[in-house]
Amino acid sequence: MTDAHPQASETPGEALTRRSRAAVWHPCTQMKHHETLPMLPVVAGEGAWLVDANGRRVLDACSSWWTNLFGHAHPDINAALVDQLHRIEHVMLAGCTHAPVVELSERLSTLTGLGHAFYGSDGASAVEIALKMSFHHWRNAGHPAKRRFVSLQDSYHGETLGALAVTDVAIFRDAYGLLLAENILTTNPSTGAHPRPKVAQAPRQSLGFVQSSSEQAQLALRDLETLFEQRHDEIAAFIVEPLVQGAAGMRMHAPDFLRGARALCDRYGVHLIADEIMTGFGRTGTMLAVEQAGIVPDVMCLSKGLTGGYLPLSCVLTREAIYAAFYDDATARGFLHSHSYTGSALACRAALATLDLFEQGGVLAENRKRAARYTQLCAPLANHERVREARHLGMIWAFDVDTDDPAFSRKAFARALDLGVLLRPI
Repeated sequence: MTDAHPQASETPGEALTRRSRAAVWHPCTQMKHHETLPMLPVVAGEGAWLVDANGRRVLDACSSWWTNLFGHAHPDINAALVDQLHRIEHVMLAGCTHAPVVELSERLSTLTGLGHAFYGSDGASAVEIALKMSFHHWRNAGHPAKRRFVSLQDSYHGETLGALAVTDVAIFRDAYGLLLAENILTTNPSTGAHPRPKVAQAPRQSLGFVQSSSEQAQLALRDLETLFEQRHDEIAAFIVEPLVQGAAGMRMHAPDFLRGARALCDRYGVHLIADEIMTGFGRTGTMLAVEQAGIVPDVMCLSKGLTGGYLPLSCVLTREAIYAAFYDDATARGFLHSHSYTGSALACRAALATLDLFEQGGVLAENRKRAARYTQLCAPLANHERVREARHLGMIWAFDVDTDDPAFSRKAFARALDLGVLLRPI
């Protein structure tokens, strides 16, 4: 255990991080690394900047795990939350309702082309809801054998057991393999995706940012068609991170793949679940990533940027036909899933304020201007001799580094923090 007692001559930041190491089990972290790896002791935020306990400003370059869209302590979201605090902070959504959840559901339906919003607290809970909803729909519809799910190689959909069962990132999945339901992986459509050579063996890219490969997308679609043709009777849904696989290392695929997958799901009677948890709310250059393919999924998962980075909230929206399969006099045919803080009034109010900022501020148009400028600024990095497969989509820039150092990502994190930038290397 780390010593929790005050140390002589330590700074306020050192004191806070020492106490945190002694009392907090941090997520997605090997805690022993924090014996040497710096931890940022945050006490305030302002716009794109975080302020640490020693008064130092650090750029939040990973948007606090891709959640914060309009900056920390945004006055409009702050004001909405203060107003809601004087009305109702939370009431159970079973048997009750309230204005923020109704208005948010209506606006999300307009945005997505789907309806009957079902709320959770985070991305993984949204994926759990979507998977259960798909399976239960098929059971109610008289197809109980449709209970398997298809996901992409290198996919990431969360770390609860259901979400992890459709995740293919070994460092998250392998320790819990014996607990997970058996599902099906299909070929990754992303440029440079698994299986691929080690980074050090990859061909040198010297012409700036790599474009997504339509050829790789078509190869993946052929494999998906073969899979559906052979096993569609047992497949409930195909779940996909549209256009960008986040935890896989920001691997990007062409919109052609989504269009083809939509057609195959229609042909073979398989639900298409779009996991827009990371890609939604402008991250890829459009409000939703699926817009770039011109498709509407059967089920959509939203979270992260939904509340502008303020409060935990996720949402699952579906087609009317899926909802209708649960609408019945029999309680057991209903969707009996719940979370204590489902549809929190405060979280919904933050989400409404976030949507207002999108609608009133010309955000996506402004982001396109920013993206062009940032891509120019990143050009020397994209052409660096140690950089491989520099890639860009919307407000995402990513690259691989040619290195044999297994601790490179931690060193990069520490060096960036020295320079006043918070990163999340994968």
